[in-house]
Amino acid sequence: MASGRFLPAKYPYVEFTDMFDGGRMEREEIVLCAASAYEKKFYLNEEFNGLPSGIKDELKIMCVLFTEDVGGILELVYNEDGELEFRTSSDEGDYLYDEIGSALKVKEMQRERTEFLESLQMFYKVFILNEI
Repeated sequence: MASGRFLPAKYPYVEFTDMFDGGRMEREEIVLCAASAYEKKFYLNEEFNGLPSGIKDELKIMCVLFTEDVGGILELVYNEDGELEFRTSSDEGDYLYDEIGSALKVKEMQRERTEFLESLQMFYKVFILNEI
């Protein structure tokens, strides 16, 4: 078991917030979705329930196949600049987790799904951050 590492415990339905720091607006990271090979679960942040079902299905397939292939946990996270990042991790002592394969698989997904990932970033920047 992922000992509290999988999303609802780690990111209890994170909401996007703006914080003011000395007149400068700072943004926090927000999780789009995640999958865990340990709990055999997929998580989609409820803030993104309005995405078309085809996009939600594609995210689920992409994340679940990743964790079935290399193990561990995969998180898709929007950073403070609105860029979509892939974050992988594993439980301590998980000797079956393929760290090298994980990095290669992330690069492969980024290369093969460039248009899909760019459209997710554009959606976030336009509808969540109100940019552009």
